Amino acid sequence: MGLFSKDIATFEDLFLHQLQDVYYAEHQITKALPKMTEKATAPGLKKGFETHLRETEGQIVRLERIFELLGEKAKAVTCPAIDGIIKEANEVAGEIADKAVLDAALIASAQAVEHYEITRYGTLIAWANQLGRSEIAAILKETLDEEYATDDKLTAMATSKINAKAEAVTA
Repeated sequence: MGLFSKDIATFEDLFLHQLQDVYYAEHQITKALPKMTEKATAPGLKKGFETHLRETEGQIVRLERIFELLGEKAKAVTCPAIDGIIKEANEVAGEIADKAVLDAALIASAQAVEHYEITRYGTLIAWANQLGRSEIAAILKETLDEEYATDDKLTAMATSKINAKAEAVTA
């Protein structure tokens, strides 16, 4: 499989590996959000990034609780997917001079992160249920609900004004 550790032999091992993956991702997101907040110019976008940083910190605490419930040490494994999404966001943001266009790009980058998280948490919930771990599935669902809500807020910001401001920019 290449991307996975050789220690994955069972479905439970796979579940744990994906928890470790998303644990890493959440930590990387906490490092990226302050930079995104700093670059954002729309006040609502700045506030949204600040709110999501606090939510992400809470999501990390939930993941640590899940590791405890599993009798495992909270441990991260490198997630090339989130590293790539964040790298791309930094590269794109570094190439944009106009603030309105930059805000639109930041929203697009943030939504790429949200969509990645939504896929991971959705899978983890299904797997937790399959493994008979409904308590863990419920904890993961709290986070999934936050990710969907953040994505919806980003879409609303983009479509209500930020994309229109970016479109109005002429070279």
